[in-house]
Amino acid sequence: MGDAAITYLVLAAVVAVFVSGRVPTAIVAIGTALALWATGVLELEQALAGFGDPTVIFIATLFVVSEGLDATGVTAWAGQQLLASAGESRTRLIVLTMSLVALLTALINVNGSVAALVPVVVVMAVRVGRPPSQLLLPLAFGAHAGSLLTLTGTPVNVIVSDAAADAGVGRFGFFEFALVGVPLVVGTIGIVALLGERLLPSRTARTIGADFSGHARTLAEQYRLEHEPEALMNRRSGVAEVVVRPRSELAGSVVFPGMVTESGELVVLAVRRAGEELEPSETRLAEGDTLLLQGTWAALDEHLDDPDVLVVDPPALVRRQAVPLGPGAKRAVAVLVAMVVLLVTGVVPAVVAGLLAASAVVLLGLLSVDQAFRSISWTTVVLVAGMISLSTAMVETGAAEDLADGLVDLVGGAGPYALLVALFLLTAALGQLISNMATALIVIPIALSAAADMDVSAKPVLMAVAVSAAAAFLTPIATPANLMVMGPGGYRFGDYHRLGLPLLGLFGIVAIFLVPVFWPL
Repeated sequence: MGDAAITYLVLAAVVAVFVSGRVPTAIVAIGTALALWATGVLELEQALAGFGDPTVIFIATLFVVSEGLDATGVTAWAGQQLLASAGESRTRLIVLTMSLVALLTALINVNGSVAALVPVVVVMAVRVGRPPSQLLLPLAFGAHAGSLLTLTGTPVNVIVSDAAADAGVGRFGFFEFALVGVPLVVGTIGIVALLGERLLPSRTARTIGADFSGHARTLAEQYRLEHEPEALMNRRSGVAEVVVRPRSELAGSVVFPGMVTESGELVVLAVRRAGEELEPSETRLAEGDTLLLQGTWAALDEHLDDPDVLVVDPPALVRRQAVPLGPGAKRAVAVLVAMVVLLVTGVVPAVVAGLLAASAVVLLGLLSVDQAFRSISWTTVVLVAGMISLSTAMVETGAAEDLADGLVDLVGGAGPYALLVALFLLTAALGQLISNMATALIVIPIALSAAADMDVSAKPVLMAVAVSAAAAFLTPIATPANLMVMGPGGYRFGDYHRLGLPLLGLFGIVAIFLVPVFWPL
């Protein structure tokens, strides 16, 4: 059996396993690389080259920068501005919510912006008396549209830009994606505003995430403290509840309000037992007692990692909602701006700009090294790295060229627009079933070979693939962002395609007819 035939079999197996959902995507990606090596299709260095690819490293750095913005309360501040401006008008809620998530996505990435805004949007929906299901799917779909505003909006853009450079037509500029991204954002918002109320379910999830925006006031009332909320939680310090766990060595210890803990960095504000406040005097702790501790946010993060206590609400999670523009917010924004400037000017390669920005996030104290590593979506990184091997195999074995020849034979006589139609249908169909990043890496070599056969410029073809890959609207498994809103929105599998089909049509029109306007065929 020839190498091309083996590559086809591996491709078919990968798609089948992705669709089944029974194997973690990262394992599928690693298995793909190993299978291509074990069958002799690729040398070991080729099979594993993706794990050191600059594109993969750049994608990883974007997660660190995104986490820096979230950890310092920048995204919480943006959410609060949304709450303050939206009012109770449904149209205004839709427009502002989708505009905000599109802008955040352009600066960080789809998953980061959706994850940051899901709790904000749920709280906003509850406050204005609307079902979260009317707002959360528009949030995810707005992020997909916003991902095409800049290079950093989604890893697919980075992959497509690098493919353009490899094809010899030059990378796409940082804001060049906005030529199609702006019409897509405007069109997506318009469709949701006009049709969303009829096409989206009115449903509330069984469980709704906690709202920490008024957490300081809640704690002051429960513990009967005289502190103002601003004194309990501000940019410098905060409070946290901990429970004395069973068999804790703290049981039997004596504490009192105002006592400084052993670390010297936390203060005991109050103690509760069985849901009731204890007198402000010395108390001998028992298992199950709840202590309210105050200290700097850094001290809370450091000293609550104690096996003798259980933390009720992680301080980092509380801080992100309760303290907008917290410590380091200006530095986080400065890092983001500096990275964007480097990417726009092209002074250094994209991966260098990303590495510098990620390093600055750590050096400026916005994240610890451990937090930076934890912020990276390793599933995404491994998925892209492993699937690069399949893309390489398709080119090296001629499999992509064979598929492209078949595609050209099918649509060649109808001209280059027919090629864009075929690529849109292929990419959009795969993108509903498997990761859009994996889809892009599968389709790109086919698209480039077909473009070469038809003497069509590579840039419009690649941009059409990017637009088509972002049109992942029909299923919850299409992207992590779609899955993120499923639980909080109370959605079912069949809810996605009702609003998704009109948006898929919009993206198809842009990919086929608008892309060639800016990048001639």
